[in-house]
Amino acid sequence: MPALHDLGYRSLFAHPELVRELITDFTSFKLLDDVALSAFERVNPAYVSERLSAREDDIVWRVRLGDEFLYVYILVECQSGVDRWMALRMQTYIGLLYQDLVKRHELSPGLLLPPVLPLVFYNGSPHWSASMDLAGLLMQAPAELAALQPSQRYVLIDQQRLDRTALEANASLLALLFRLELSLVPDVLNNVAPALTTWFNSAPQASLRRSVQVWVNGLLARGTGKPALFTFDSVEEDDDMGGKLATWAEQLDEIGFQRGSAKGKAEGEIAALRGVLESLLRIKFRDVPEPVMKRIEQASKAEHHRWIEHSVNAPSLQALFSDDAGNTQGQPG
Repeated sequence: MPALHDLGYRSLFAHPELVRELITDFTSFKLLDDVALSAFERVNPAYVSERLSAREDDIVWRVRLGDEFLYVYILVECQSGVDRWMALRMQTYIGLLYQDLVKRHELSPGLLLPPVLPLVFYNGSPHWSASMDLAGLLMQAPAELAALQPSQRYVLIDQQRLDRTALEANASLLALLFRLELSLVPDVLNNVAPALTTWFNSAPQASLRRSVQVWVNGLLARGTGKPALFTFDSVEEDDDMGGKLATWAEQLDEIGFQRGSAKGKAEGEIAALRGVLESLLRIKFRDVPEPVMKRIEQASKAEHHRWIEHSVNAPSLQALFSDDAGNTQGQPG
């Protein structure tokens, strides 16, 4: 079950702008620096769920490079804890991806499999100690079998240990959000909030603005257990975004960021999940009827997680809640 803040990052990485920023600004790869956003296409990874549970929320993109229609598939894994078996997981996901491409006849004219850029975005506190190569998880094979052993590597982006000087010099939206998460309140007030205000005032895409709101509320709930300080409806209606963000930062300082009570954090997480779900449903289906809103208000944490995950592929609100009711006991009517 994905953590609340992971859901916020998945909302961000549903936009090609931020996927490109993640690769160009926070890895050593330059192949996507000048690639147009129109070359990015989101891939539905639901096929993985046939074999592995709860994989609908993985983020998979393909990017057309040049005139030769070369496709690069990008897997982004949001992790808040160290996973010893990440290299094995990546090998499994990529294998399933390749199988699906073969099944759907989506290979190159030469029937060759496309290259894959596997990314792990990690925002946890402990140092990442897992092997970044599958070879590090394998017993040493006899010399005559060594060449036959599998190999898989992935790229790690460790947010907590990014170079702060380089981060402050980066003017991209993703760098600004990283600074918002990593900075102390004075820096948020003096530097991050004004820059984020400028972005909000000039950002043309309402869906991206909403995803930033989802992310901010996830950050807020994780740290304080009070998710309602930064409201969803105000960004598009309120011109005083600078004052709103400054007030938000001051309230974080007054509450004591990351020092909320366990009960407050639990209640705040459910409330934030509710806000994330309602925002996602409005983005995808626009009108959310009152009975649905009431059902969401009465839902448990597990139900919120399940509906958020399934909303990615649900064709309608009726399908989302009907399928859930059919698979779960004791749902509210």
